[in-house]
Amino acid sequence: MLEFHISRLARDHYQFDQSLFSFNGNVILANFHAARTFAQKINQQRDLVQFPEQAVKAGQINAMGLVDEILHLVLQLYRQQKSAQVMEAALAFLDEQFTPAEVDRALVRFTTDFPPVAVYQGQLGVEEYLGGATEGVPHRAVALEEMIMLWVANRNPALEPFIELFSEDNLATDTAFPRLLNGLYQFFEEQPPFGPDNQNLIDMLRSPAIAVPYSLSGQLEYIRERWSELLGKYLYRLLSSLDLIKEESRIVFAGGGPGPIPIPVYDRALYAGEVEAFSPDKEWMPRLVLMAKNSFVWLDQLSKKYQRPIQHLDQIPDEELETLAREGFTGLWLIGLWERSKASATIKQLCGNPDAIASAYSLADYRIADELGGEPAYQNLRERAWRYGIRLASDMVPNHMAIDSTWVINHPDWFVQLDY
Repeated sequence: MLEFHISRLARDHYQFDQSLFSFNGNVILANFHAARTFAQKINQQRDLVQFPEQAVKAGQINAMGLVDEILHLVLQLYRQQKSAQVMEAALAFLDEQFTPAEVDRALVRFTTDFPPVAVYQGQLGVEEYLGGATEGVPHRAVALEEMIMLWVANRNPALEPFIELFSEDNLATDTAFPRLLNGLYQFFEEQPPFGPDNQNLIDMLRSPAIAVPYSLSGQLEYIRERWSELLGKYLYRLLSSLDLIKEESRIVFAGGGPGPIPIPVYDRALYAGEVEAFSPDKEWMPRLVLMAKNSFVWLDQLSKKYQRPIQHLDQIPDEELETLAREGFTGLWLIGLWERSKASATIKQLCGNPDAIASAYSLADYRIADELGGEPAYQNLRERAWRYGIRLASDMVPNHMAIDSTWVINHPDWFVQLDY
């Protein structure tokens, strides 16, 4: 779940789906699809014909949200490891250094400009919200943390293309917001340092943008390298975010450039000695109605449905085959049927996902996977399925072989190779 603050003005202008917003007013992006939808909303309001450089990409939105969420994680870890009531203590410090009225004016203006869902929808007034709490955490402390995040975001040059979403200008002009944040820096100078470099917490929150000011992907790389011990589950998401940015940054060549495109002429004589070996058409083929099932996913679903372990193909209940036949299916295509590569699983785990399994397209061998019960379990399912008039199908793509596949090891001559 990625989240970051969005102003009331931006929400009104772009008409973002209200279901995207959390109770504190931050937008939440659950996955890449949500990031793409969010980017599309912005692009629809921009003149991309005249100003194509203003186009927003989902990878940028995703990275922006992930950076903000990781900074929230840093604050959460600080509370857990250093000072559980640090935000409440910071509020008390500001009340003493300035005046409660100045602090409240800034909190009210922030909550007005960046409203929680209940305030935005008119269910609560601003002061009513700030006087409340959620799970024992005062909303004034929540608002102060979000003000810190807003201040950090507005000083990140890589976020300049999105500044209209969370500009601090009105808050800085109409309240003591700049002086309050300077005061917070002094407050954290007196608090325990944090992070791998033992920094003032404000300095730590700003360090990715200071180290790599104009690149969100660079900031994610900085976080990966410097804060890896803090990230936990976020490491895999960080790597995925970097992959999305790289994918969107690839150069796409449309056409062959000026002049005619050369079309190679193939010499049919090269294939004169090859004999066609297609299987003959059968009368049942045009009438086949095929259901595709991801083998491992289906077995997991059946285990939950029947409340017992169903891990092998021969454990699939006859009731499921009967249901498929009753619904008119005459073929069952089992995806992910073959023995997968242990090397593939290891590589994915080393890249940051400790729970990863091998890709279904990185095979060790074209034989029924041992985890599915092997050939005996498959033959059992085949015989039972045929009683209901259901044929089994699977696909074979010969180049979907892993680096540790039996073909690579035992038959390297089957592969196109270069001298080096």
